[in-house]
Amino acid sequence: MKKVIYPKIGGPDSIQIIEEKLDNPGKNQVKVRVHRAGINFADLMMRQGLYGSNPDFPFTPGYEVSGEIIELGDDENRLEIGQRVIAMTGFGGYSEEVIVESNRVVPIPDNISFDQAAAMPVTYGTAYHMLVHLGGLKEGDTVLVHHAAGGVGTAAAQICKAYGAGLIIGTASESKKEFVESLGMRFVNRDKEDFVEVCKNMTGGKGVHQAIDPVAGKHLTRSYDALRNGGKLHCFGASSAVPNEKRSLIAAFKMWRNTPKFDPMKMMNSNKSVFGVHMGRMEDEEIFSNHLADLGELMKQGKINPIIDSVWRFEKVADAQRHIHNRKNKGKVLLDFSPN
Repeated sequence: MKKVIYPKIGGPDSIQIIEEKLDNPGKNQVKVRVHRAGINFADLMMRQGLYGSNPDFPFTPGYEVSGEIIELGDDENRLEIGQRVIAMTGFGGYSEEVIVESNRVVPIPDNISFDQAAAMPVTYGTAYHMLVHLGGLKEGDTVLVHHAAGGVGTAAAQICKAYGAGLIIGTASESKKEFVESLGMRFVNRDKEDFVEVCKNMTGGKGVHQAIDPVAGKHLTRSYDALRNGGKLHCFGASSAVPNEKRSLIAAFKMWRNTPKFDPMKMMNSNKSVFGVHMGRMEDEEIFSNHLADLGELMKQGKINPIIDSVWRFEKVADAQRHIHNRKNKGKVLLDFSPN
């Protein structure tokens, strides 16, 4: 089988594709023939050596895949060969075949495509975990969504609408204005408008109930300022450390230096909350399985439908990652590992 590896810290051109024989699945494991693998911004940070929670180089990235089970390990009686599934791989998803623990595999119905399935776990799982599980999203809430045209941003917009949020404010570049507005968000030009001022003005000076921020650095301080009393800030990325495809230790240093240190005693005065979210490090499988079940039900009801920006053959993985580096994607970017 073929798989993608990061041999060392580098740009997209450093990515390699190698041949490797995969072992048989062990006890309570399954082998999945991958059809689609999701690309996440974290994958780009890992390649640049700026993520902090990836394996040692060389390694294969990829948190999530969709495909079909081709082999069962010992004592596996819940799943079946030929079953279409989503699998949370943790790492290693950029591969034609993966072996995963069976409790990290969820069957998908026939009416959900491999594209839709691979776009769900990280983006929709992250948005749901932040807004609904942690944030208690309810009808009429106001929400600030940064990187509103990205995978998590588009997922957040759909989840907000499904739960009846009253106002969704989405920041993005000017070129994505029409797209962001088509998702039902009040567009904010991140380069020309002050999103804190917009949030205050549109909520009678109070601020928003929730804000999701994948930028980090001093941007987190501004998102915190955009909250109302009792508001919740969700931190789930650090895109400001990776301004483009070339590794910049200066940008990474600025991000870490400018990331605020929230004082719980001061936070008490405003009743604000700050959450850090990393679904790839989620250890409670039951919570994640419940999220997927709830999201699957919302999809059946037609309330959410993953927006796929593009699907690239895995041999073009470097180009796919450049597409994200250049902030061109509108929705989820996937790799195609399906048999020719």
